[in-house]
Amino acid sequence: MRIDEALLNEAKAFAARNGRTLNSVMEDALKQLLSRSDRAQERARTELITAGDPRDAGLVDWSPAATTEFLLEDDFDHFVEVERRAIAGRERAGQRPSQGR
Repeated sequence: MRIDEALLNEAKAFAARNGRTLNSVMEDALKQLLSRSDRAQERARTELITAGDPRDAGLVDWSPAATTEFLLEDDFDHFVEVERRAIAGRERAGQRPSQGR
């Protein structure tokens, strides 16, 4: 078995700091690596749901023109609603602005 010299020196220093043998440190490291690998394989795959169907690129048109149109429509609808409320607030009960002048 060949081990990078710098990695081996780190493992030796770790073993010495923790009062362990190099062999026990290496065994623990391999056990942890293999255990993580086994757990990853045992986990069920999870499908992350995102907006829309990735196979259908036409669900949302994010082109600059479509985005601008959407924003203008939303602004217009909001403007009409604000104006409607403002007019309703100025009207007195039973009165309407005269039409046809």
